Amino acid sequence: MTPKRLRIDICIDLICPWCQIGLRQFERARALLRAEQPNVEFDLHWHLQTLLPDLPKEGRPFTEFYEERLGSAEAVAARQAQVREAGRTVGLDFAFERIQRMPHTGLAQALLSDASTQLRPEAFEQLLERLFAAHFQRGESLCDPQLLAALAHEFGVIREVNTPAPPQPELRAPSVPYFIFDRLFGLGGARDPQDLLAMMRQALAR
Repeated sequence: MTPKRLRIDICIDLICPWCQIGLRQFERARALLRAEQPNVEFDLHWHLQTLLPDLPKEGRPFTEFYEERLGSAEAVAARQAQVREAGRTVGLDFAFERIQRMPHTGLAQALLSDASTQLRPEAFEQLLERLFAAHFQRGESLCDPQLLAALAHEFGVIREVNTPAPPQPELRAPSVPYFIFDRLFGLGGARDPQDLLAMMRQALAR
């Protein structure tokens, strides 16, 4: 059976909870497609966005940041409850109470940039998931050089811990998460796996 190659560009930000949810949905859609079309080879291209480029390098207090952004503690609680409910549907528990700082993600992005040229795709995705978990499930700081150095060592990524953040990618999505299939068909948001599966089928049918 002749392999079919499907390019998928994925735009994400490490401090966006909907991106972690959206990637779980994508994993389900990818598994469904593999089951029905096992000859498909996935060619994933990751584009790291920065939703908050003006954050200081050391980040900001998490609760203070969100109350200022949304207007009140009640608004923050309502938004977090919405995210928690969506997360549970894909097996994610968002531990917002553990998060101390809203981090600047420049150093974490630099780690992923190095990893993209050194790791196999499966290992890269594992590191990406570990970084999401660091922020949303473990309450670790993505701007902590010691954490990033430890993760680089764990995954075998050779880098300088204080490497400056890479320049913003040429591909800028209108929102995150955002998926572009075969450079033509775009789909934004943490979408149902069936929506993603339909778009992948459409791209492969060209």
